[in-house]
Amino acid sequence: MQTLEISADELIPSLLSLSESEPVCILDSCGVGNLGSHLLIAGIDPVEVVEISDDDPSVVLAELDRKLSNDLASVFTLSYEFGEKLIGIRRNSDEYRSHEPDAFIASFDTLIIHDYDTGETTLTGNSDKFSVIAAKLHDADANFKSEISDFKSKISDSKTTVTSNFTKPEYLAAIEAIKERIRCGDTYQTNLTQQLTAPLDDELTPQMIFHRLRQQHPAPFASFIKRLDSTVVSASPERFFHINGELAQTTGGNPTCREGVPSRITTSPIKGTRPRGTTPNGDAALRHELLTSPKDRAENTMIVDLLRNDLGRVCEYGSVRVEKLCDLEEHPTLFHLVSTVSGELRNDVKFSDILKALFPCGSITGAPKISTMRIIDEIETEKRGLSMGAIGYYVPSPKSNVQGHGPTWDFGHGTLDSSVAIRTMVVRDNVTTFNVGGGIVIDSEPEKEYDESLLKARALLTAMNVAFETVPERDMEQIPPNGF
Repeated sequence: MQTLEISADELIPSLLSLSESEPVCILDSCGVGNLGSHLLIAGIDPVEVVEISDDDPSVVLAELDRKLSNDLASVFTLSYEFGEKLIGIRRNSDEYRSHEPDAFIASFDTLIIHDYDTGETTLTGNSDKFSVIAAKLHDADANFKSEISDFKSKISDSKTTVTSNFTKPEYLAAIEAIKERIRCGDTYQTNLTQQLTAPLDDELTPQMIFHRLRQQHPAPFASFIKRLDSTVVSASPERFFHINGELAQTTGGNPTCREGVPSRITTSPIKGTRPRGTTPNGDAALRHELLTSPKDRAENTMIVDLLRNDLGRVCEYGSVRVEKLCDLEEHPTLFHLVSTVSGELRNDVKFSDILKALFPCGSITGAPKISTMRIIDEIETEKRGLSMGAIGYYVPSPKSNVQGHGPTWDFGHGTLDSSVAIRTMVVRDNVTTFNVGGGIVIDSEPEKEYDESLLKARALLTAMNVAFETVPERDMEQIPPNGF
Protein backbone atom coordinates (compact mmCIF):
# COMPACT_ATOMS: atom_id res chain seq x y z
CA MET A 1 0.00 0.00 0.00
CA GLN A 2 1.24 3.51 -0.84
CA THR A 3 -0.22 6.80 0.36
CA LEU A 4 -0.80 9.62 -2.14
CA GLU A 5 -0.98 13.29 -1.21
CA ILE A 6 -4.17 13.99 -3.18
CA SER A 7 -7.70 14.87 -2.11
CA ALA A 8 -10.89 13.50 -3.62
CA ASP A 9 -11.58 16.84 -5.33
CA GLU A 10 -8.14 16.68 -6.94
CA LEU A 11 -8.36 12.98 -7.73
CA ILE A 12 -11.65 13.13 -9.65
CA PRO A 13 -10.46 15.66 -12.31
CA SER A 14 -7.30 13.62 -12.86
CA LEU A 15 -9.27 10.42 -13.38
CA LEU A 16 -11.77 12.10 -15.70
CA SER A 17 -8.96 13.56 -17.78
CA LEU A 18 -7.38 10.12 -18.14
CA SER A 19 -10.74 8.65 -19.16
CA GLU A 20 -10.71 10.70 -22.35
CA SER A 21 -8.02 8.40 -23.76
CA GLU A 22 -8.25 5.11 -21.82
CA PRO A 23 -10.67 2.95 -19.80
CA VAL A 24 -11.27 4.36 -16.32
CA CYS A 25 -13.68 3.14 -13.66
CA ILE A 26 -14.76 5.34 -10.73
CA LEU A 27 -17.13 4.25 -7.96
CA ASP A 28 -17.65 7.21 -5.66
CA SER A 29 -19.64 7.58 -2.43
CA CYS A 30 -19.09 11.37 -2.77
CA GLY A 31 -18.60 11.69 0.99
CA VAL A 32 -22.33 11.21 1.52
CA GLY A 33 -21.86 8.26 3.85
CA ASN A 34 -25.26 6.56 3.52
CA LEU A 35 -25.40 2.85 4.43
CA GLY A 36 -21.76 2.92 5.50
CA SER A 37 -20.45 3.92 2.06
CA HIS A 38 -17.38 6.09 2.63
CA LEU A 39 -14.94 5.26 -0.18
CA LEU A 40 -13.94 6.43 -3.63
CA ILE A 41 -12.64 3.40 -5.55
CA ALA A 42 -11.01 3.87 -8.95
CA GLY A 43 -9.14 1.75 -11.46
CA ILE A 44 -7.01 2.81 -14.42
CA ASP A 45 -4.86 0.73 -16.77
CA PRO A 46 -7.00 -2.44 -16.53
CA VAL A 47 -5.42 -5.85 -16.98
CA GLU A 48 -8.43 -6.94 -19.05
CA VAL A 49 -11.74 -5.50 -20.23
CA VAL A 50 -14.52 -7.75 -21.52
CA GLU A 51 -18.11 -7.24 -22.63
CA ILE A 52 -20.24 -10.38 -22.74
CA SER A 53 -23.65 -11.12 -24.25
CA ASP A 54 -25.12 -14.53 -24.94
CA ASP A 55 -28.57 -16.00 -25.50
CA ASP A 56 -27.62 -18.56 -22.85
CA PRO A 57 -27.29 -16.69 -19.52
CA SER A 58 -25.25 -19.54 -18.02
CA VAL A 59 -22.35 -18.55 -20.29
CA VAL A 60 -22.34 -15.05 -18.80
CA LEU A 61 -22.79 -16.36 -15.26
CA ALA A 62 -19.80 -18.69 -15.63
CA GLU A 63 -17.60 -15.83 -16.80
CA LEU A 64 -18.75 -13.64 -13.91
CA ASP A 65 -17.92 -16.43 -11.45
CA ARG A 66 -14.42 -16.72 -12.90
CA LYS A 67 -13.70 -12.99 -12.91
CA LEU A 68 -15.16 -12.34 -9.47
CA SER A 69 -13.30 -15.09 -7.64
CA ASN A 70 -9.68 -14.65 -8.79
CA ASP A 71 -6.89 -12.46 -7.40
CA LEU A 72 -7.76 -9.39 -9.50
CA ALA A 73 -10.18 -6.63 -8.52
CA SER A 74 -13.11 -6.03 -10.88
CA VAL A 75 -15.67 -3.36 -11.73
CA PHE A 76 -18.78 -4.61 -13.51
CA THR A 77 -22.13 -3.60 -14.99
CA LEU A 78 -25.16 -5.85 -15.58
CA SER A 79 -27.99 -4.97 -17.94
CA TYR A 80 -31.66 -5.25 -17.02
CA GLU A 81 -32.19 -7.48 -20.07
CA PHE A 82 -29.66 -9.95 -18.65
CA GLY A 83 -32.10 -10.25 -15.75
CA GLU A 84 -34.87 -11.04 -18.23
CA LYS A 85 -32.74 -13.87 -19.63
CA LEU A 86 -32.23 -15.24 -16.12
CA ILE A 87 -35.99 -15.16 -15.52
CA GLY A 88 -36.71 -16.79 -18.88
CA ILE A 89 -38.37 -13.87 -20.67
CA ARG A 90 -37.58 -14.25 -24.37
CA ARG A 91 -38.30 -11.67 -27.03
CA ASN A 92 -38.11 -11.85 -30.80
CA SER A 93 -34.39 -12.32 -31.53
CA ASP A 94 -34.03 -9.17 -33.66
CA GLU A 95 -35.93 -7.06 -31.15
CA TYR A 96 -34.02 -8.53 -28.22
CA ARG A 97 -30.54 -7.59 -29.41
CA SER A 98 -29.21 -4.45 -27.81
CA HIS A 99 -26.06 -2.34 -27.86
CA GLU A 100 -25.92 -2.84 -24.08
CA PRO A 101 -23.85 -5.92 -23.13
CA ASP A 102 -25.26 -8.40 -20.65
CA ALA A 103 -22.15 -7.81 -18.57
CA PHE A 104 -19.13 -5.52 -18.68
CA ILE A 105 -16.12 -6.48 -16.53
CA ALA A 106 -12.90 -4.51 -16.11
CA SER A 107 -10.20 -6.34 -14.11
CA PHE A 108 -7.44 -4.46 -12.27
CA ASP A 109 -4.30 -5.46 -10.42
CA THR A 110 -4.11 -2.03 -8.77
CA LEU A 111 -6.79 0.27 -7.30
CA ILE A 112 -6.85 3.85 -6.10
CA ILE A 113 -8.77 4.19 -2.82
CA HIS A 114 -9.85 7.43 -1.15
CA ASP A 115 -11.39 7.16 2.32
CA TYR A 116 -13.71 10.11 3.01
CA ASP A 117 -13.71 9.30 6.72
CA THR A 118 -9.93 9.71 7.07
CA GLY A 119 -9.20 11.91 4.05
CA GLU A 120 -6.47 9.47 3.00
CA THR A 121 -5.79 8.33 -0.57
CA THR A 122 -3.86 5.10 -1.13
CA LEU A 123 -2.79 2.71 -3.87
CA THR A 124 -3.34 -0.99 -3.23
CA GLY A 125 -2.59 -4.11 -5.27
CA ASN A 126 0.45 -4.48 -7.53
CA SER A 127 3.21 -2.36 -5.96
CA ASP A 128 5.24 -2.46 -9.20
CA LYS A 129 2.67 -0.10 -10.79
CA PHE A 130 2.33 2.41 -7.94
CA SER A 131 4.87 4.95 -9.23
CA VAL A 132 3.49 4.88 -12.79
CA ILE A 133 -0.10 5.41 -11.63
CA ALA A 134 0.89 8.23 -9.25
CA ALA A 135 2.69 10.02 -12.09
CA LYS A 136 -0.28 9.63 -14.48
CA LEU A 137 -2.66 11.12 -11.91
CA HIS A 138 -0.37 14.10 -11.32
CA ASP A 139 0.07 14.86 -15.03
CA ALA A 140 -3.65 14.53 -15.83
CA ASP A 141 -4.94 16.97 -13.19
CA ALA A 142 -4.09 20.23 -14.97
CA ASN A 143 -5.62 19.12 -18.29
CA PHE A 144 -9.13 18.61 -16.97
CA LYS A 145 -9.15 21.83 -14.94
CA SER A 146 -8.39 23.71 -18.16
CA GLU A 147 -11.27 21.94 -19.93
CA ILE A 148 -13.70 22.84 -17.13
CA SER A 149 -12.75 26.51 -17.38
CA ASP A 150 -13.20 26.45 -21.16
CA PHE A 151 -16.55 24.65 -20.85
CA LYS A 152 -17.95 27.25 -18.44
CA SER A 153 -17.45 29.96 -21.03
CA LYS A 154 -19.34 28.05 -23.73
CA ILE A 155 -22.18 26.27 -21.99
CA SER A 156 -24.51 29.29 -21.71
CA ASP A 157 -25.11 29.08 -25.48
CA SER A 158 -25.95 25.36 -25.53
CA LYS A 159 -29.42 23.85 -25.70
CA THR A 160 -30.46 20.24 -25.25
CA THR A 161 -33.60 18.56 -26.58
CA VAL A 162 -34.90 15.66 -24.52
CA THR A 163 -37.37 13.08 -25.81
CA SER A 164 -39.34 10.33 -24.08
CA ASN A 165 -40.62 7.02 -25.42
CA PHE A 166 -43.99 7.88 -23.79
CA THR A 167 -46.16 10.94 -24.21
CA LYS A 168 -47.76 12.02 -20.96
CA PRO A 169 -51.18 10.58 -21.97
CA GLU A 170 -49.50 7.30 -22.93
CA TYR A 171 -47.72 7.08 -19.58
CA LEU A 172 -50.95 7.79 -17.70
CA ALA A 173 -52.74 5.12 -19.76
CA ALA A 174 -49.95 2.63 -18.96
CA ILE A 175 -50.49 3.29 -15.25
CA GLU A 176 -54.22 2.57 -15.62
CA ALA A 177 -53.39 -0.64 -17.53
CA ILE A 178 -51.16 -1.75 -14.65
CA LYS A 179 -53.87 -0.98 -12.10
CA GLU A 180 -56.23 -3.21 -14.09
CA ARG A 181 -53.65 -6.01 -13.95
CA ILE A 182 -53.49 -5.50 -10.19
CA ARG A 183 -57.29 -5.90 -10.01
CA CYS A 184 -56.90 -9.15 -11.97
CA GLY A 185 -54.38 -10.44 -9.44
CA ASP A 186 -51.45 -10.56 -11.91
CA THR A 187 -49.29 -8.15 -9.88
CA TYR A 188 -49.36 -6.23 -6.60
CA GLN A 189 -46.87 -3.54 -7.59
CA THR A 190 -45.25 -2.83 -10.97
CA ASN A 191 -42.30 -0.52 -11.53
CA LEU A 192 -43.10 1.47 -14.68
CA THR A 193 -40.39 3.57 -16.36
CA GLN A 194 -40.12 5.97 -19.24
CA GLN A 195 -36.92 6.28 -21.23
CA LEU A 196 -35.43 9.72 -21.82
CA THR A 197 -32.98 10.33 -24.67
CA ALA A 198 -30.94 13.41 -25.49
CA PRO A 199 -28.15 14.21 -27.97
CA LEU A 200 -25.29 15.92 -26.19
CA ASP A 201 -24.03 19.35 -27.14
CA ASP A 202 -20.61 19.13 -28.77
CA GLU A 203 -19.06 20.78 -25.72
CA LEU A 204 -20.83 18.57 -23.18
CA THR A 205 -18.90 15.38 -22.50
CA PRO A 206 -19.79 12.50 -20.12
CA GLN A 207 -16.85 13.66 -18.00
CA MET A 208 -18.40 17.10 -17.61
CA ILE A 209 -21.80 15.62 -16.78
CA PHE A 210 -20.31 13.43 -14.03
CA HIS A 211 -18.28 16.33 -12.65
CA ARG A 212 -21.37 18.55 -12.45
CA LEU A 213 -23.55 15.76 -11.07
CA ARG A 214 -21.05 15.03 -8.31
CA GLN A 215 -21.00 18.71 -7.32
CA GLN A 216 -24.74 19.34 -7.56
CA HIS A 217 -26.20 15.99 -6.51
CA PRO A 218 -23.68 13.85 -4.59
CA ALA A 219 -24.91 10.26 -4.26
CA PRO A 220 -23.62 7.38 -2.14
CA PHE A 221 -23.30 5.03 -5.15
CA ALA A 222 -22.18 7.38 -7.92
CA SER A 223 -20.08 6.01 -10.74
CA PHE A 224 -18.27 6.91 -13.95
CA ILE A 225 -17.24 3.98 -16.15
CA LYS A 226 -15.51 4.40 -19.50
CA ARG A 227 -16.33 1.21 -21.38
CA LEU A 228 -15.29 -0.01 -24.84
CA ASP A 229 -17.79 2.01 -26.87
CA SER A 230 -19.89 3.80 -24.25
CA THR A 231 -19.67 5.64 -20.95
CA VAL A 232 -21.76 5.13 -17.81
CA VAL A 233 -22.62 8.10 -15.58
CA SER A 234 -24.58 7.26 -12.44
CA ALA A 235 -25.88 9.08 -9.38
CA SER A 236 -27.56 6.06 -7.83
CA PRO A 237 -28.73 6.42 -4.22
CA GLU A 238 -29.64 2.73 -3.91
CA ARG A 239 -27.51 -0.21 -2.83
CA PHE A 240 -28.40 -3.51 -4.52
CA PHE A 241 -26.42 -5.86 -2.29
CA HIS A 242 -23.20 -5.79 -0.28
CA ILE A 243 -21.18 -8.85 0.73
CA ASN A 244 -18.55 -8.64 3.44
CA GLY A 245 -16.42 -11.75 3.10
CA GLU A 246 -15.51 -14.17 0.34
CA LEU A 247 -17.82 -16.12 -1.94
CA ALA A 248 -17.32 -19.74 -2.86
CA GLN A 249 -14.83 -20.23 -5.69
CA THR A 250 -15.21 -22.60 -8.62
CA THR A 251 -12.68 -25.39 -9.11
CA GLY A 252 -13.21 -27.79 -11.99
CA GLY A 253 -16.85 -26.74 -12.22
CA ASN A 254 -17.52 -27.45 -8.54
CA PRO A 255 -17.89 -24.84 -5.79
CA THR A 256 -15.19 -24.65 -3.15
CA CYS A 257 -16.61 -23.58 0.22
CA ARG A 258 -15.28 -20.58 2.08
CA GLU A 259 -13.38 -20.88 5.29
CA GLY A 260 -13.59 -18.87 8.47
CA VAL A 261 -16.25 -16.30 9.37
CA PRO A 262 -19.49 -16.68 7.35
CA SER A 263 -20.13 -13.96 4.77
CA ARG A 264 -23.14 -11.71 5.24
CA ILE A 265 -25.18 -10.20 2.43
CA THR A 266 -27.14 -6.97 2.86
CA THR A 267 -29.63 -5.32 0.51
CA SER A 268 -31.25 -1.89 0.91
CA PRO A 269 -34.29 -1.26 -1.32
CA ILE A 270 -35.71 2.23 -1.89
CA LYS A 271 -39.45 2.78 -2.23
CA GLY A 272 -41.10 6.09 -1.44
CA THR A 273 -39.96 9.48 -2.73
CA ARG A 274 -40.67 13.15 -2.04
CA PRO A 275 -38.93 16.32 -3.25
CA ARG A 276 -37.00 18.46 -0.80
CA GLY A 277 -38.76 21.63 0.31
CA THR A 278 -37.65 25.14 -0.58
CA THR A 279 -37.82 26.27 3.08
CA PRO A 280 -37.05 24.52 6.40
CA ASN A 281 -40.79 24.32 7.16
CA GLY A 282 -41.54 22.95 3.71
CA ASP A 283 -38.75 20.41 4.10
CA ALA A 284 -40.14 19.26 7.44
CA ALA A 285 -43.68 18.97 6.03
CA LEU A 286 -42.55 16.80 3.10
CA ARG A 287 -40.41 14.67 5.38
CA HIS A 288 -43.41 14.08 7.65
CA GLU A 289 -45.69 13.39 4.67
CA LEU A 290 -43.40 10.63 3.38
CA LEU A 291 -42.87 9.04 6.79
CA THR A 292 -46.61 8.88 7.47
CA SER A 293 -47.77 7.84 3.98
CA PRO A 294 -49.58 4.46 4.11
CA LYS A 295 -49.14 4.03 0.34
CA ASP A 296 -45.37 4.55 0.34
CA ARG A 297 -44.91 2.37 3.39
CA ALA A 298 -46.96 -0.38 1.74
CA GLU A 299 -44.84 -0.16 -1.44
CA ASN A 300 -41.65 -0.43 0.58
CA THR A 301 -42.91 -3.32 2.69
CA MET A 302 -43.95 -5.29 -0.42
CA ILE A 303 -40.41 -5.10 -1.78
CA VAL A 304 -38.91 -5.97 1.61
CA ASP A 305 -41.01 -9.14 1.62
CA LEU A 306 -39.88 -9.96 -1.93
CA LEU A 307 -36.20 -9.48 -1.04
CA ARG A 308 -36.54 -11.54 2.15
CA ASN A 309 -37.73 -14.40 -0.05
CA ASP A 310 -34.96 -13.82 -2.61
CA LEU A 311 -32.28 -13.81 0.08
CA GLY A 312 -33.73 -16.97 1.58
CA ARG A 313 -32.68 -18.84 -1.57
CA VAL A 314 -28.96 -18.26 -0.88
CA CYS A 315 -28.83 -17.74 2.91
CA GLU A 316 -28.73 -20.06 5.90
CA TYR A 317 -32.17 -21.00 7.17
CA GLY A 318 -33.41 -18.54 9.80
CA SER A 319 -30.60 -16.01 9.23
CA VAL A 320 -32.55 -13.50 7.08
CA ARG A 321 -33.76 -10.51 9.04
CA VAL A 322 -35.11 -7.01 8.45
CA GLU A 323 -32.65 -4.68 10.14
CA LYS A 324 -34.39 -1.42 9.25
CA LEU A 325 -37.86 -0.78 7.85
CA CYS A 326 -38.82 2.43 6.04
CA ASP A 327 -36.00 4.63 7.34
CA LEU A 328 -35.86 8.18 5.96
CA GLU A 329 -32.85 8.98 3.76
CA GLU A 330 -32.10 12.56 2.73
CA HIS A 331 -30.51 13.66 -0.57
CA PRO A 332 -29.95 17.17 -1.98
CA THR A 333 -33.20 17.16 -4.00
CA LEU A 334 -35.11 14.15 -2.63
CA PHE A 335 -36.29 12.22 0.40
CA HIS A 336 -36.45 8.40 0.17
CA LEU A 337 -37.76 5.58 2.32
CA VAL A 338 -35.04 2.90 2.63
CA SER A 339 -35.15 -0.50 4.31
CA THR A 340 -32.31 -2.92 5.04
CA VAL A 341 -32.52 -6.72 4.86
CA SER A 342 -29.60 -9.07 5.54
CA GLY A 343 -28.75 -12.75 5.79
CA GLU A 344 -25.85 -15.15 6.31
CA LEU A 345 -24.75 -16.71 2.99
CA ARG A 346 -24.49 -20.48 2.71
CA ASN A 347 -20.91 -21.73 2.33
CA ASP A 348 -21.37 -23.06 -1.21
CA VAL A 349 -22.85 -19.88 -2.69
CA LYS A 350 -21.19 -18.32 -5.75
CA PHE A 351 -21.83 -14.93 -7.34
CA SER A 352 -23.93 -16.57 -10.04
CA ASP A 353 -26.19 -18.12 -7.38
CA ILE A 354 -26.82 -14.68 -5.88
CA LEU A 355 -27.69 -13.21 -9.27
CA LYS A 356 -30.08 -16.05 -10.04
CA ALA A 357 -31.80 -15.43 -6.70
CA LEU A 358 -31.84 -11.61 -6.60
CA PHE A 359 -31.31 -10.06 -10.05
CA PRO A 360 -32.88 -7.77 -11.11
CA CYS A 361 -33.53 -6.04 -7.80
CA GLY A 362 -37.16 -6.26 -6.73
CA SER A 363 -37.37 -2.51 -6.12
CA ILE A 364 -37.23 -1.87 -9.89
CA THR A 365 -39.45 -4.76 -10.97
CA GLY A 366 -42.28 -5.01 -8.46
CA ALA A 367 -43.99 -8.01 -6.92
CA PRO A 368 -44.36 -10.86 -7.57
CA LYS A 369 -41.18 -10.54 -9.60
CA ILE A 370 -41.55 -12.92 -12.55
CA SER A 371 -45.14 -12.15 -13.52
CA THR A 372 -44.52 -8.44 -13.00
CA MET A 373 -41.45 -8.47 -15.24
CA ARG A 374 -43.61 -10.01 -17.96
CA ILE A 375 -46.08 -7.13 -17.56
CA ILE A 376 -43.22 -4.59 -17.80
CA ASP A 377 -42.07 -6.32 -20.98
CA GLU A 378 -45.57 -5.95 -22.46
CA ILE A 379 -46.07 -2.29 -21.53
CA GLU A 380 -42.68 -0.56 -21.85
CA THR A 381 -41.84 0.21 -25.47
CA GLU A 382 -38.02 0.25 -25.23
CA LYS A 383 -35.41 -2.05 -23.69
CA ARG A 384 -34.11 -0.63 -20.43
CA GLY A 385 -30.46 -1.43 -21.13
CA LEU A 386 -28.24 -0.68 -18.14
CA SER A 387 -31.00 1.37 -16.48
CA MET A 388 -32.51 -0.68 -13.63
CA GLY A 389 -29.62 -3.17 -13.94
CA ALA A 390 -26.63 -3.10 -11.58
CA ILE A 391 -23.15 -1.60 -11.13
CA GLY A 392 -20.59 -3.00 -8.72
CA TYR A 393 -17.07 -3.95 -7.72
CA TYR A 394 -15.20 -6.91 -6.28
CA VAL A 395 -11.92 -6.85 -4.31
CA PRO A 396 -10.31 -10.13 -3.21
CA SER A 397 -9.42 -10.96 0.35
CA PRO A 398 -5.75 -10.41 1.32
CA LYS A 399 -5.49 -14.06 2.32
CA SER A 400 -6.02 -15.14 -1.30
CA ASN A 401 -2.46 -13.97 -1.99
CA VAL A 402 -0.57 -15.48 0.95
CA GLN A 403 1.72 -17.36 -1.42
CA GLY A 404 2.85 -14.15 -3.04
CA HIS A 405 1.14 -14.67 -6.39
CA GLY A 406 -0.58 -11.63 -7.89
CA PRO A 407 -1.34 -8.29 -6.26
CA THR A 408 -1.46 -7.84 -2.51
CA TRP A 409 -4.72 -6.21 -1.44
CA ASP A 410 -4.82 -4.10 1.73
CA PHE A 411 -8.58 -3.81 1.62
CA GLY A 412 -10.83 -5.55 4.14
CA HIS A 413 -11.47 -9.28 4.01
CA GLY A 414 -12.95 -9.65 0.56
CA THR A 415 -15.66 -7.23 -0.52
CA LEU A 416 -18.35 -7.22 -3.18
CA ASP A 417 -20.67 -4.22 -3.35
CA SER A 418 -23.25 -3.20 -5.95
CA SER A 419 -25.82 -0.52 -6.66
CA VAL A 420 -29.11 -0.54 -8.52
CA ALA A 421 -28.53 1.37 -11.77
CA ILE A 422 -31.17 4.04 -11.20
CA ARG A 423 -30.43 7.72 -12.01
CA THR A 424 -27.97 6.14 -14.44
CA MET A 425 -27.28 7.20 -18.01
CA VAL A 426 -25.35 5.52 -20.80
CA VAL A 427 -23.67 7.78 -23.35
CA ARG A 428 -23.10 6.11 -26.71
CA ASP A 429 -22.35 7.88 -30.02
CA ASN A 430 -22.82 11.23 -28.23
CA VAL A 431 -26.41 10.37 -27.25
CA THR A 432 -27.43 9.82 -23.63
CA THR A 433 -30.20 7.46 -22.54
CA PHE A 434 -31.69 6.71 -19.13
CA ASN A 435 -34.95 5.53 -17.54
CA VAL A 436 -36.95 7.02 -14.68
CA GLY A 437 -40.13 5.73 -13.08
CA GLY A 438 -41.75 4.42 -9.95
CA GLY A 439 -43.80 1.67 -8.37
CA ILE A 440 -47.47 1.54 -9.37
CA VAL A 441 -49.95 0.13 -6.83
CA ILE A 442 -53.74 0.00 -6.76
CA ASP A 443 -54.15 3.43 -5.16
CA SER A 444 -51.56 5.19 -7.35
CA GLU A 445 -52.66 8.55 -8.74
CA PRO A 446 -51.43 8.65 -12.36
CA GLU A 447 -50.63 12.38 -12.43
CA LYS A 448 -48.57 12.12 -9.24
CA GLU A 449 -46.75 9.03 -10.48
CA TYR A 450 -45.86 10.83 -13.71
CA ASP A 451 -44.59 13.86 -11.82
CA GLU A 452 -42.52 11.60 -9.53
CA SER A 453 -40.81 10.00 -12.52
CA LEU A 454 -39.78 13.43 -13.78
CA LEU A 455 -38.63 14.48 -10.31
CA LYS A 456 -36.19 11.56 -10.40
CA ALA A 457 -34.83 12.85 -13.72
CA ARG A 458 -34.17 16.35 -12.43
CA ALA A 459 -30.58 15.85 -11.24
CA LEU A 460 -29.44 14.16 -14.46
CA LEU A 461 -31.14 16.70 -16.71
CA THR A 462 -29.71 19.61 -14.74
CA ALA A 463 -26.21 18.13 -15.04
CA MET A 464 -26.83 17.90 -18.80
CA ASN A 465 -27.69 21.61 -18.88
CA VAL A 466 -31.43 21.16 -19.31
CA ALA A 467 -33.51 23.55 -17.23
CA PHE A 468 -36.28 21.43 -15.79
CA GLU A 469 -39.16 23.88 -16.08
CA THR A 470 -41.83 22.15 -18.16
CA VAL A 471 -43.43 18.72 -18.22
CA PRO A 472 -41.91 16.92 -21.22
CA GLU A 473 -43.94 15.30 -23.96
CA ARG A 474 -42.53 13.00 -26.64
CA ASP A 475 -40.73 15.91 -28.31
CA MET A 476 -39.73 18.15 -25.45
CA GLU A 477 -39.40 21.78 -26.39
CA GLN A 478 -36.07 23.56 -26.37
CA ILE A 479 -35.59 25.02 -22.93
CA PRO A 480 -32.90 27.37 -21.65
CA PRO A 481 -29.85 26.03 -19.76
CA ASN A 482 -29.29 26.46 -16.06
CA GLY A 483 -25.67 27.56 -16.59
CA PHE A 484 -22.58 26.02 -15.04
